[in-house]
Amino acid sequence: MAPTWRLLSPIHADGALQMALDSWLLDQLQAGASGPCLRFYTWSRPTLSLGFHQRRLEPHWLELVTAGVIDLVRRPTGGRAVLHGSELTYSLVQTCSTTRRRDAYVQACGWLQQAFADLGLPLGFGSAAISRGPQRGSCFASGSAADLIHANGAKRIGSAQLWRGPALLQHGSVLLDPPQGLWQELFGELPPDLPPLYLSAEQLMERLEQAAQLHLCGGALRREPFRTAELEQVEPLAQRYRGERTALLASSSPPGSCTSPLASIERTTGPRDIPSG
Repeated sequence: MAPTWRLLSPIHADGALQMALDSWLLDQLQAGASGPCLRFYTWSRPTLSLGFHQRRLEPHWLELVTAGVIDLVRRPTGGRAVLHGSELTYSLVQTCSTTRRRDAYVQACGWLQQAFADLGLPLGFGSAAISRGPQRGSCFASGSAADLIHANGAKRIGSAQLWRGPALLQHGSVLLDPPQGLWQELFGELPPDLPPLYLSAEQLMERLEQAAQLHLCGGALRREPFRTAELEQVEPLAQRYRGERTALLASSSPPGSCTSPLASIERTTGPRDIPSG
């Protein structure tokens, strides 16, 4: 019998809390304290999230953080930098039946493909190799076998993973209407040339939830919010993410240095964890 998935109510919050929630959910699954979960969320301000392996910070990124234009957080998952704002983020945690990353992406992304196919906007996987090595630049600059792209090559959904044994956390960013000016300022290029969606974030979320229930969770999907006690458990980890950001901005280390305090956020994962893009 398939396990019942938990659909967590959306939370609009800063990147530190969002990443802490996802890391905590993976911890709970790995410990056997909870089953598979799916959630959608949005960010309280424009935020640049860095992949776990992404050690080089462009100097102008740090300048924009210092100026208060964007916030900054490191994800526990792999991949490259993602600008969060005019997009919808999803995360899922589950025990995967395969440890082959390409196969795992196929299994974990089928519901997304079905949702967009139902909208008349079919998505296929990119062709570039998935890398665990150091990453630079924008996640949406290329489409790997972890990503979903339109027929014109424009990348709609970028996804990344973190494995702890058979327990999997997958993050994904679903682009809606990316801000061209800020995108170009960050990455030196325009955002992907996406076909229009004609849906709000709330409408898209509803479509994605329906597709997930049928094509990810096998119909066993229970909606519920985070409980107060759970949020209290997560808050120390969120403070840790915030502390890493503060340490980076206060550091005298050069922006590209691997000794940057932000790099130490990898302490939120263990040595046997396998983040991938």
